[in-house]
Amino acid sequence: MPPLDESPLKKPPLIGALLRVPAMAIHRRLIRELRASGFDDLTPPHMAVIQYPGPDGMRPSALAERAAMSKQAMNQLLKTLEGMGYITRGAAPGDAGGTVVSFTDRGRAAYQKMADILLDIEREWAEVLGPKRFRELKALLGDLWDTPLVR
Repeated sequence: MPPLDESPLKKPPLIGALLRVPAMAIHRRLIRELRASGFDDLTPPHMAVIQYPGPDGMRPSALAERAAMSKQAMNQLLKTLEGMGYITRGAAPGDAGGTVVSFTDRGRAAYQKMADILLDIEREWAEVLGPKRFRELKALLGDLWDTPLVR
């Protein structure tokens, strides 16, 4: 057994925790403020569908892959969101049998509200970190955005 001062509990957090904690804080705030704005039927699992870049024009299978969930679980979320009036599912243009998801007006309104909330969070974090450091943080995360590291 390692000495107590070598315990992982005593070391600084690893990158997973450093990214997870702010992401969870954002997630909780999105749900809280969406509910306060009249989208009180949305729950945390629905964010897997509504998250950036939104579901418009995407196939359910692609949404499931993006959210790292089964197709069955995604289809259940889509069924629920469709019943609540946030999305519709319809035939893909020019594709026999394919289905795509689209926002309804209510879904677009919720998505816009999420964007407004996220802009508020960015302004607040820029105040805490300072504008230069916040721009650097976004740039560094952007550098990782489309790399094999995040796929």
